Amino acid sequence: MKKFLGFAIAAMMMVACSSDRSQILKVYNWSSYIDEDLIGEFEQWYEEQTGEPVQVVYQVFDINETMLSKIEKGHEDFDVVCPSDYIIERMLKNDLLLPIERDFGETPNYIDGSLSPYIVDQFRHITDGKGKDATEYSVGYMWGFTGFLYNASKVDPEDLRTWDVLHNEKYSGMILIKDAPRDVYSQLLLYFHQDEIRNEDGSFNLEAMDSLMYDCSEASMKQIEDYLCAGRDLVCGWEADFGKESMTQEKAWIDLAWSGDAAWAIDEAAEVGVELDYAVPEEGATVWFDGWVIPKYAKNVKAARYFINFMCKPENAIRNSFEVGYSSSNGSPEMLEAIIDESYPPIDLTYFFGEGADSVCVNPVMFADKKVIERCCMEHDWAPEDTERLIAMWSRVKGDAMGFSTYVILGVAVLAIIMFVVMKVLSGKRKKSKKRRR
Repeated sequence: MKKFLGFAIAAMMMVACSSDRSQILKVYNWSSYIDEDLIGEFEQWYEEQTGEPVQVVYQVFDINETMLSKIEKGHEDFDVVCPSDYIIERMLKNDLLLPIERDFGETPNYIDGSLSPYIVDQFRHITDGKGKDATEYSVGYMWGFTGFLYNASKVDPEDLRTWDVLHNEKYSGMILIKDAPRDVYSQLLLYFHQDEIRNEDGSFNLEAMDSLMYDCSEASMKQIEDYLCAGRDLVCGWEADFGKESMTQEKAWIDLAWSGDAAWAIDEAAEVGVELDYAVPEEGATVWFDGWVIPKYAKNVKAARYFINFMCKPENAIRNSFEVGYSSSNGSPEMLEAIIDESYPPIDLTYFFGEGADSVCVNPVMFADKKVIERCCMEHDWAPEDTERLIAMWSRVKGDAMGFSTYVILGVAVLAIIMFVVMKVLSGKRKKSKKRRR
């Protein structure tokens, strides 16, 4: 990683000293979301394909909105970025994306040649309301779904058939909820609207589910806020990233988690003798997608197109997926072969890989069975003022969510600070404070 950061800094200095952006490609991606060796390999591959040199400046972000703000307000000239589905939708609405042309001359078009048909279909649900086809402006990279990571020795799987497990007194003080308001809100929307999203035969109406994801009404928001507040005494934490470790250490038994995080936690826990598993409630859930786009202010569109194409090469998609631990959007035969693991029971992956993939032994946490996917839908973007209302609601839900254990921890921390101050005064010594390095 140090070598990689040094490379990025050197490349940025090169940008500052050169006005020729045709030889510079600025990539903005999530942290720890790529096989870093592929960066240098792309530079070599690009020159082989085009006869032109290119230097990659690779920068990372941790929040979608941070990335978007730099482009929308700062007009940053990133050539390739990797936002999540609802941000792609927002960028499309706000005319912040350039179309990704697929003509690469003699170089194969890996984008259209290897993307899963499921991913392509899902990206067509991304809309600007004006008829633009999102598949012309974005290319799938990674994807996953939402459910419950749980301790198999402490939790009855039957209880996880419903999102209402969040109110199950059996697990009081042992429930973690992802600190992601949209993800939590969307699951509960599905929970409260079962009659609206089911067909007469009990199957799911995906169009109704898709439409429901736009619901940010006062009534729905109040209903979900009341529900979360009523069950917050059962919650031991609202986690952004520590949930995996907490579950592995058995500090919690249930965690509302993304599939990729769950897969990592299950593997880590197994090494210390803790059995974790993953379940998607039968009332439905959401799927999420991250994809490559070329922002409006890009300066090197040609290299950006080739970079996206390079990342879609099956062997590169496999490397990226295995490196970051998330499921790739690549639906090539090579990807299917790479993920087969005979230690798992067979599941139906025809929705993702097509005919012949109806009985494949793979990790079901990484690639869900068709029956699971048939009850999953994608979230959509909202107007800024509606998002602000959601954030305000989320703050109210968490603001008073301090159970007894939380007060104990705070009390111990305050006591420790008081003792430290007293000892400092008694010692009569003054020392300069040191900055902590994160």
